[in-house]
This record gives sequence, structure tokens and C-alpha cells, in this order.
Amino acid sequence: MFDFSSKLSAAATGQAKPYGGLPPYHFVGGNIDEPTVPVEALADAVAKTLRAQGHAMGKYGMDSGSQGHLPLRERVAEMLEGRAQMRVDPGEVLMTSGSLQAMELVNRALLDRGDVVLVEAANYAGALNRLGALGVDYVGIDLDADGMRMDALEAALADLAAQGRKPKFIYTIPTVQNPTGSVMPIARRREMLALAARFDVPIFEDDCYADLVFSGERPPALHALDTEGRVIYCGTFSKTIAPALRLGFLVAPWPLMGRILPLKTDAGSGALEQLVMAEFLPDAFDVHVSNLLPMLQEKADALCAALDEHFGAAAEYERPVGGIYLWVTLPQQVNTDRLFQVALAQGVEINPGSQWSVDGAANRHRMRLCFGHPSIETIQAGVAKLAKACFEEFGVPERGGNLAR
Repeated sequence: MFDFSSKLSAAATGQAKPYGGLPPYHFVGGNIDEPTVPVEALADAVAKTLRAQGHAMGKYGMDSGSQGHLPLRERVAEMLEGRAQMRVDPGEVLMTSGSLQAMELVNRALLDRGDVVLVEAANYAGALNRLGALGVDYVGIDLDADGMRMDALEAALADLAAQGRKPKFIYTIPTVQNPTGSVMPIARRREMLALAARFDVPIFEDDCYADLVFSGERPPALHALDTEGRVIYCGTFSKTIAPALRLGFLVAPWPLMGRILPLKTDAGSGALEQLVMAEFLPDAFDVHVSNLLPMLQEKADALCAALDEHFGAAAEYERPVGGIYLWVTLPQQVNTDRLFQVALAQGVEINPGSQWSVDGAANRHRMRLCFGHPSIETIQAGVAKLAKACFEEFGVPERGGNLAR
């Protein structure tokens, strides 16, 4: 076989492994489970739109330009007004191949090596990895039960100002924060906007899980409270409808959007997905989400009950109010990087806390457990196996708990 190793570019530093399927007890990934995908409603939308508008796919952009299918952008603007209290012109919406593409476009448009970005101290691993790959300095801001702490944010902004440095933006997940699950109250959102204005810094709001607040009631987006046009916003249909759709959206004022569009060099996100979603959203989306929320809450309750049963007081967590993940703190002697390895050998996969925080070393006793994909029975059995692996490796939880045999 020809050896390509000497031909690789400086960017080709990673090494993927062949896909071997999901482990039996899969507690990672932003996945809902297969039974919740609204297959019938999507099938109806596919049949209707493909016959009526399928010929439009014979042109790049389908006569709507590089921002995406205009009827879908109009539906997204209506959805954001109804669910997030945002007033958005469809001309400020860009359809993307998932929210990750939206994030990469914003990063490419705004960031150079050596720039500074402020982020929550516990954070989405994908965001941290992308900032690190760009050579960006990201500063973690401490959180509490209500999300990013404003006193910590103010101190970081003031400290950077004293150094003569200004962050390019504040990256935040205010609603169902990833991985902690917190929801930032309205008063704190207004504080963040005031600080951003005072220090003249934009905000990049990642709202991917906002539709999954179990009560069905979520605060207005930061973008909705912004009166200065300094908030960039991204969302996705991956968490509510299906991850494999790969359909997200970015909202930005036109002066920035005009700079972002030339960076989207994929000739447009999938047309069929956009046609189908434009048909699905008006009548089916709200019904689907209202049916999805109680199912997710039941799974969250099952995960908490399983942790209480098998880990007892050794597992500390805030009961989730939404989303599909739980941020769990274990005793300091537990290293979840090692727990990941020994548990995976027994068919249980977790997210080690070191990968989901700015200070990885300080969070090695934490883990993120996702409950959106596994069934309740799988959750119960998987947590029992995880507790057994943890006890055998670290002596936690103490013997006497209901450990799997």
C-alpha cells in the first residue's frame, strides 16, 4: 500500500478509528432515540414537497441563494419569534449543515490565532476543540446553578482590559447549558448584555437545546433581549427531530452575514432536508416537541433514580430541568479518564469531565451522562454496570450499594 504519511498536511494531525458501532450502554452524544423521530410526519412532508417542488433541486440554491431555501428561512424566523421571542428577518438567517457548521463559520469569520474568547468553564467539548485547533486562547468563566456567573465574567473582562486585550466574543449556552444543564434567568441575561455593552464585546449564543426545557417554558433568547445587534445566534434541528438531518441555522446581522457567506464553500446545505423541514415546521414541529419532552423527562428521572440506587451519595448532580445530559460529580479519587476506559471495556461509554471543561485536570472526577438515546431499561442496567466498574477500579461507591453482579 502507498504510504501517505509523508504527504499529509499540517492540518491532518488526528487519526480516526474505523467505526465499530455503539456500545450496548451508550451515554454519550447529542442523540435522541430512534422511536422519537417523527417518521410519519417527515414521510408525509417528503412526499408532498418532493412531488411539488423537487424540480427546484436542479439549481444550486433552488432560486433562494446561498443562505438556503427561503420558505424554510421564513419558517425559522416565525419559529424563533414564537419560541424564543426573537424578531428576525429571514435575510439574517443562514441554513447550515448542523450547528457545528454555524460555529465553524463564525469562528472563521471572527477569529485569528492568539485571539481571546470567553466561555463557560464547563463546556461543549466540540466548541473547546475547535477553538484550540485555531490557536485561540479561551478563558473559562465559572458557573453556578443559574449558568455563567456575572461577577466572574466582569472580573475576566476587567482583567483582560487591564492587559490591553479584548475578547473577540463571549461564547455561551444560556439555555440548558452543556454539560451542566443550567438555564440562565432573564435578569442574568440582561446583566450579560450590559457587561458586553460596557466592554464592547459581541456574544455568540448557542441555543441548540433550548427547545428541550421539560416544562415547555424557556426564557427569551439573549438575542431577543439584545437592542444593539451584538448577539450572534445558532440553533439546530438535530436535538429535537433527528441528528442525522444535519440541519441547523445561524442568525447574524447582515454586515457580518455578508462576510460569513463567502466562507460557506459547500455550495449549500442539503436541499431535500430544507424542503422537507419547511413543510414540517408549521404544523408538526410544536406537536412533536410537546410529545418529546415528557419522554425525555421520564428518562432523566430514570437516570437520577439509577444513580441514587447504585452510587448513592457518591454521585452529586443537579436534577435536570431539560436537555439530554447530566453533569455528575464523583469523589476526588475517581479519575473519569480511567473510568471511561474500564467501563468501555464492559460496554458502557461515558464522557470524561476533563474533555468537557476548560480546566480538564480539575474536572477529572466529573462525567457527562447522556440519557436521550438509551431506553429506560438500558439506563438502569448501564448505570449498574458503571457503578460496578467504578467500585472495582476506585472503591467508589463503597461496598454495600446495589452493585451489578
